[in-house]
Amino acid sequence: MAYDLITMGRIGVDLYPLQTGVPLPQVTSFGKFLGGSATNVAVAAARLGRETAVITRTGDDPFGTYLHEALRGFGVDDRWVTSVPGLPTPVTFCEIFPPDDFPLYFYRRPKAPDLEIDAHELDLDAVRETRVFWVTGTGLSEEPSRTATLAALAHRAKAGVTVFDLDWRPMFWHDPAGGDPAEAARPFYAEALKHATVAVGNLDEVEVATGVREPRAAAQALLDAGVELAVVKQGPKGVLAVDRAGESVEVPPLPVNVLNGLGAGDAFGGSLCHGLLAGWDLETTMRHANAAGAIVASRLECSSAMPTPDEVAAALEAGAVL
Repeated sequence: MAYDLITMGRIGVDLYPLQTGVPLPQVTSFGKFLGGSATNVAVAAARLGRETAVITRTGDDPFGTYLHEALRGFGVDDRWVTSVPGLPTPVTFCEIFPPDDFPLYFYRRPKAPDLEIDAHELDLDAVRETRVFWVTGTGLSEEPSRTATLAALAHRAKAGVTVFDLDWRPMFWHDPAGGDPAEAARPFYAEALKHATVAVGNLDEVEVATGVREPRAAAQALLDAGVELAVVKQGPKGVLAVDRAGESVEVPPLPVNVLNGLGAGDAFGGSLCHGLLAGWDLETTMRHANAAGAIVASRLECSSAMPTPDEVAAALEAGAVL
């Protein structure tokens, strides 16, 4: 079957405090959730009615089993989620200090299984045939995932919508020479951008990809690097989207009482894919994606917080997340 969306990248178990505003050493209870940016995007799009799948790897352990069960529960095809003997399924803890402080603690050692995706094991026909293909910057941080990600992009050759989520996580990058991780990452980001039709990132991420931070200049740099649509998320200032045809929209965020800002970007991504698949105009797509992100920001969890079409429609009609 041809999917609406296949994502490729990070997966893990999110362990989020059930106590808000409490430092991690004092937290006594946690909720367990499916996590990982590429995986959450697939869940978000599935919640909006899309046929989705994810390419990733887990440990051969009970947490890996849990992730398979969670994916199926969300309606995401897990046929390309395989286990890596000897490596544990990653877990991620966070602290929750609304409205804007959500430190993350990644446990991905000695190596995350999702960085063991191998090019020789990819279903390249499925990658080429899916209507939207989504990859992340984290997938470029180590081998063999780096080669697999670039091989998948090259084989797809811009068939359909190909999204590069810039997804900058400096702690995942290691420069053997001890230099700036961003400088080490930039050549691989540039190679991925050659094969993408859409680039999505916040101000830090677009600066890593292009060396430019000013939003409009960064958007133009992304277009110059090869994409057809550049989406720059500006936090409280909203989102800027510029396409190669010269259309530009800047959409403010919906008012929201933030509980946990983590996962909002993944909800935005799933909605972005939904809007592109639906053929919406650029402003409608950005407004829908902003609303989806705001809804998740108002909730504790990420994957299980992804909104339904009715929830996004209600938020848009109200002009806020109530």
